[in-house]
Amino acid sequence: MTSTLRLLLSDIKVSHTIFAMPFALLGAFLAATFGEQIDWATFSGQLVLIVCCMVCARNFAMLSNRITDAAIDKENPRTKNRVIASGQVSMKHARLFQLGNAALFILCTYGFSFFWGNNLPVQFALIVLCWLFLYAHMKRFTWLCHLYLGSSLALSPVCAVVAINPAFLQEPTIWLLSLAVMCWVAGFDVIYALQDVDIDKRDHLKSMPATLGVRPAMLISQALHAISVACLFGVAASDDKLGYLFLSAVVFVALLLIVEHMTVKKWGTTKIALTFFTINGIVSLALGSAGIVDLLF
Repeated sequence: MTSTLRLLLSDIKVSHTIFAMPFALLGAFLAATFGEQIDWATFSGQLVLIVCCMVCARNFAMLSNRITDAAIDKENPRTKNRVIASGQVSMKHARLFQLGNAALFILCTYGFSFFWGNNLPVQFALIVLCWLFLYAHMKRFTWLCHLYLGSSLALSPVCAVVAINPAFLQEPTIWLLSLAVMCWVAGFDVIYALQDVDIDKRDHLKSMPATLGVRPAMLISQALHAISVACLFGVAASDDKLGYLFLSAVVFVALLLIVEHMTVKKWGTTKIALTFFTINGIVSLALGSAGIVDLLF
């Protein structure tokens, strides 16, 4: 069982939680500093539960995707060695780990009710899990699947606000941040899909590059990233607790996204580790850390 868990965790790349985690934490700090001083005794415990929820939710989502796509992954040279597709981990064990993460996610959301009387997280827990589960099926039906993935990660700051201080949902800041995350993720997921254009066409999967063509898909990706940057400027303008550090991070992110698209234009998918993982990891860390520092100091 230990070996199976190690294989699964390696395959679903838990480290990639970094794409959404900083935004969940930023949402939590935005909510915690809304109209009051942070009660660190309470907030530190809430942060621990938010981190646990994020890890469990992402594990569940990635395992759902791997399980659903096992037959497709097996026929794709790029993905045929994934542990479920290759048979290194049985479908039974994969589903067990999938359900275990779902159960842990629900248990963590219940913690907000048990310790602080906030019932909203546990009430919405199943809805969030269903939303995450459905992503794996979207590319069978629509080329808007990239936006659906973006919306799944965009839930992270909103859910953190629901857990910490639901009153902050009345502010435009959190919705601008969520929209920025959605468009940013959808934009770089289109780039990631460039690796499998021929396979997607063969298997009748409706990724944007396979359905619309590479050039139109890349133009949409660029537009999505432009919208994301515009929303981030809106975030900076809508909350006076966010200062020059966050604004500087937004400018830095805009430059990074330009580099990302220039890299794809010049080298295609041969630099995917740089364009997909490194640059976008820096984007999330820069925005999340800059926003939190501004809010605190």
